[in-house]
Amino acid sequence: MNRFGFIIPVYNHGTTIENVVQSLLIFNCPIILVDDGNNEHNKALILECAKKHSEVSLVSYGKNQGKGVAMRCGIKKATELGITHAFQLDADGQHDVNACKAFLELSEKHPDALINGYPQYDESVPEARKNGREVANGWARFVTLNGRLKDVLCGFRIYPVAPYLKLIRRHAFIHHRMGYDADILVHMCWAGVPVLNLPVQVSYPKDGISNFRIVYDNFGISFTFARLFLGMIIRLPKLILQAATRKPLDAGEANGK
Repeated sequence: MNRFGFIIPVYNHGTTIENVVQSLLIFNCPIILVDDGNNEHNKALILECAKKHSEVSLVSYGKNQGKGVAMRCGIKKATELGITHAFQLDADGQHDVNACKAFLELSEKHPDALINGYPQYDESVPEARKNGREVANGWARFVTLNGRLKDVLCGFRIYPVAPYLKLIRRHAFIHHRMGYDADILVHMCWAGVPVLNLPVQVSYPKDGISNFRIVYDNFGISFTFARLFLGMIIRLPKLILQAATRKPLDAGEANGK
């Protein structure tokens, strides 16, 4: 039986985390907040939220290390809590948590699969960001030989914990920062984990705080895909076999059901 839990890496979003947690309480699942080396002001807000809600567990460390490290720490805590499926989402409140119900239901039906969110934007999305992520999506489809991947940068997804842990134990390096979401998803595909896609509404508040650093993080993502390209070459016979034997989606899977 699946046991779900939410993992939320938090960096510079202490002011929004209470609202995000409040919106998740309806699902009666454990919520793991990972304080990724915040300043004292944000730490205090995160700690206040954790103390306020019995459903919340807090993982905290002193120096910012990036989303990838935060998720590893969150997954480690999830295993201690007996969580079998970890629902990752962002702390900034951009994701519509009303989509959680559909994601949880699909994961129940397909417990071996990674349930991957792809964004549906409103008019607030920066056009450069919307267009730029398609480059990453195209590269991910190429290095996995899997044209079913709809988005690899959206931080709204459910991981089956067992293959995640196996992957982390076998691979010394998954990108620690903004390349993490694409990197871990590609490696999960390489490991043979099925990926099913569901939409999630995403908005960009005018006063929202972004942790994306244009030059540094674009370089990091580019480096990630250069490394993944080399990984693809090494795995090419296996990936060709995976592509040739990949089962067609049934009607329910094709429609995210």
